[in-house]
Amino acid sequence: MISDGSCSVVSLDVFDTILWRRVPRPVDLFELLGARLRRDGRAPEWLTDTSFRRMRVVAEEQARHRNRSHGSEVSLFEIWQEMPLSLFGDAPIEELVRAELELEREFTVVDLDVAEVIDSAAKHDVPVALVSDTYFTGDQLDHLLDRPELALPEDVRVFRSLHHGTDKASGLWQSVLGELECGPEQVVHVGDNEEADHTTPASSGVRTVHYRRIDDDFEPVLDRERLAAELSGDSAERLSPEHGDFGLTSLRAKTLSFAPDHPDRALDTAWRYGASVLGPVLTGFAEWVASRAHHAGNSVVWCPMREGELLSRLVNDAAAARGWNVEAKPVWLSRQVTAVALVDPYDRDSVHEFIRKSYRLTVGQLLAMLNLRPGDVPTLSTALNTLLDHGEIIDRVTDVMTETPHLTNSLAASVTTARERLLRSLRKSGALDSTDLTLVDLGWGGTIQWQLARILRKAQVDVAVSGLYVVTDERSTRLHQEGLRAEGYLGQAGNPHKVVEALRRSPEVVEQSVSAVCGSLIDFNEDGSPVLGASAGSDKQDGERRAVQDGVGAFQRQWNRYVANADGHWPTLTDTARAPLATVLTSALRSPTEAEAGVFGNWEHDDNFGSSVVTRILPEDLRPAVPYLSPNDLDDLHMRDAFWPALIAASDPRLAAAANARANGLIDPSAFDPSGEQSETRLRFRTGDDEWHDGPCKRVRINHNGLSFARLGFHARDATDVSLAIPGRPAIVRVDWIEATVFTTGDPAPKVLRWEKPEDFAGLTFAECTWLGGNMVQFATPHAALWLPLSVRAGAPVASAQITLAFAVLPQSDFSTRMPAAPTSARLVGRIHEEYRAKGAVGVVAGGARLLVRRLVGRR
Repeated sequence: MISDGSCSVVSLDVFDTILWRRVPRPVDLFELLGARLRRDGRAPEWLTDTSFRRMRVVAEEQARHRNRSHGSEVSLFEIWQEMPLSLFGDAPIEELVRAELELEREFTVVDLDVAEVIDSAAKHDVPVALVSDTYFTGDQLDHLLDRPELALPEDVRVFRSLHHGTDKASGLWQSVLGELECGPEQVVHVGDNEEADHTTPASSGVRTVHYRRIDDDFEPVLDRERLAAELSGDSAERLSPEHGDFGLTSLRAKTLSFAPDHPDRALDTAWRYGASVLGPVLTGFAEWVASRAHHAGNSVVWCPMREGELLSRLVNDAAAARGWNVEAKPVWLSRQVTAVALVDPYDRDSVHEFIRKSYRLTVGQLLAMLNLRPGDVPTLSTALNTLLDHGEIIDRVTDVMTETPHLTNSLAASVTTARERLLRSLRKSGALDSTDLTLVDLGWGGTIQWQLARILRKAQVDVAVSGLYVVTDERSTRLHQEGLRAEGYLGQAGNPHKVVEALRRSPEVVEQSVSAVCGSLIDFNEDGSPVLGASAGSDKQDGERRAVQDGVGAFQRQWNRYVANADGHWPTLTDTARAPLATVLTSALRSPTEAEAGVFGNWEHDDNFGSSVVTRILPEDLRPAVPYLSPNDLDDLHMRDAFWPALIAASDPRLAAAANARANGLIDPSAFDPSGEQSETRLRFRTGDDEWHDGPCKRVRINHNGLSFARLGFHARDATDVSLAIPGRPAIVRVDWIEATVFTTGDPAPKVLRWEKPEDFAGLTFAECTWLGGNMVQFATPHAALWLPLSVRAGAPVASAQITLAFAVLPQSDFSTRMPAAPTSARLVGRIHEEYRAKGAVGVVAGGARLLVRRLVGRR
């Protein structure tokens, strides 16, 4: 419109358009003012920042109320006249007004995009007018606008609500259009306020550009961050005394306002997550890494793949923006290749530990990881498909590998070859050219660094391995104990606990978002080139992952743009910004939006340690369980059950609100447990020797829907049946469904068994409880239980199982009221159904024969 001559005047709002503040909300600046006045001895020590903010807000309200007969606007001087000036000692009111003005000057930033609009207007000889609702005088506003990066024309017209006695929504626009002496259709106005800058001028014919600061999708993100910061009680999580929020709110909003048009909502959600959540966090991390390397004299840092592709790019851009001589390079490393290269085949504990930390790995997959052939281990030939999921099989495999001389020698040769290939790859990349190798990674336990340091020591390579991470947990203490440098940006060695725990519990979305679109490193070729496994996820997930990374890059470009424009005066994110950035990330993990849950819940995550297991971040088997869950049930879920429990809650607004309140300490966890006598769902299992064994138990809870959930698992060599004392007390229970995910001996593929129809329950065994028909069961005692015939249904003895129950319970104080049992005919039909499903027609005949024998014996 400027370049084509279709407008005669460009009109601009001032605050949140030409200038924006480095605080989330304008009133947040009052907190910083209170802190400054207290620091300088001009306010009493007992006057807190939030108290001062409230006083300042009330003073403005009172000043406007007092002045309402003269117009809607008041001056800053008049506002301070409503403050209790006696609290500020001998400081004259003019000095206090000046203190607020100078703080405004310090914390306001020129919007570079609007500055370009002003430059374009000057280039095309289009006049510029400023229209502002403000309590600043002309001189005060000139002082705020006097910036080298803002080239306002000398003849700029300024319309202030204070001068005209009315604001934009109430009449200022009539004065503006009257004094500009042009038709309203010839004016183009740019501003952030819906009513004052868009609706009102548009009604007069002015063409408007709504330069919206916070959109509808960004507002809930800011709300969850604000709540988390306020509940923490740590003001540093919200505002820095010197830098406010470092401009993170406004720069995220600006980045989001330039979001590309995506073909579907999922890509848009993913991009926004990158721009508003991971973008600022990773921008801060990259800047911190570059700063640490620069000041340590490390010109090169190394970023392990798969995360290294993105992280190296971010670190390089951060270093370039600050003028630091640091280069980040990707390097191929993984937990698996360093773990294999570190195995000591002559040390039983070393071999046992290597096997133990695998997940759903079969004996055959283990041998493949170690480059051993099944023929090398004849004693394990019948166990190749057996999962390494319990101590007995792990001990057996360990013994075979460490107590068979030729096998131990084969393992030693394989490990040595793997180590040599790893070292060859590192030398080829240049990672071993210096005496210091600094790794840059997301972190958690620092496992790759710890393993690599030991490998280099064993190979007598004199290179010290350091690590710079987003977060490290308690496991990183082992690095410190060996004298290795391992630093965390947002948290280190498990502290702060709430930050580290949030990432440790639900790291998958961060890991997947940062990873390159490729499989995990599983080995090296002889020339040192990487051998990659299959890539997890779908084309859709890959597209969404790229969208997240594009959003991350968009935010960093916006940040670096202001860094470059500030001539060395833009604050860094290397120190005090870490607390608010930690809040950005942890609040996103604890309270994902429904849109975020809809995208990331469908993502898949690979185990990345030898097995081919790929798991959805929101497991399919838990989706139907959502109506039955309470916040405490989410907390009980094992990490292997659900990577991101808060994501499960996000699909149910009431569950999400309760889980969020619990996570933020607003509600005691006991509030979600039933009052009165507590009871537990108990599991027992029977093995092939006809012995019963106690399994786990779980407290019975009743959620906001009046429903209950339990998940219990066990390991055994040859389990046949499971006994479930569901309510753990006398009660009538409606069993909506039971699902058992079982692994049978020698079969690595899970089998899913369900009981949910009346005929499913009719065929079960009921001990001290009565089947009432349908899915209703009356439990007579705390130990009353129904039995599931796992091995019969699965077709083989069970090595491990996970039982999930969804039910509703009506507790009874005693068992004096016995409900009528289901008809015998229904039980008989159920038994026939169960026999047919398990064994076919032969099973039905055999079952009938057993029934006949029992009746004949009973007649004797």
